[in-house]
Amino acid sequence: MAEEKDKQKLARPVLLRPHHGMCLAYFKGEGYSDGFSAHMKEVLDELQKGMDVQLHVGTDEICSACPNNREGQCTDLTLVEKYDNAVLEACGLADGEQLAFDDFTEKVQNQLLVTGKRKEICGGCKWNGICENEKSRWEK
Repeated sequence: MAEEKDKQKLARPVLLRPHHGMCLAYFKGEGYSDGFSAHMKEVLDELQKGMDVQLHVGTDEICSACPNNREGQCTDLTLVEKYDNAVLEACGLADGEQLAFDDFTEKVQNQLLVTGKRKEICGGCKWNGICENEKSRWEK
């Protein structure tokens, strides 16, 4: 019975904010808190096992451990929605769209990171210094 539940859990797509595709590309264990960073690493590890994602302009699995998540709502809602919508537009994707995580990261890499659009979208983010000084994990 437990094995059946595990299979069902793996079959469901993981809710993912579109802009988190960029965050995950440069993630190296730094974040708002140790708990947030540990959770983000766990999510990244699971996603890289071949999971599907459902793009969601709203709180997602990564947000669940974020100190800016107040009762399911981001305290920087306007800003992160702007990031999310810009990623969707640049990658030709839609809110609610489901795809393989690898396909999503390929679009993020080719449509945003390689082209320099990441800086246009989120260059003012407090974590920008990490992204500017690191190589994207999606780079081949």
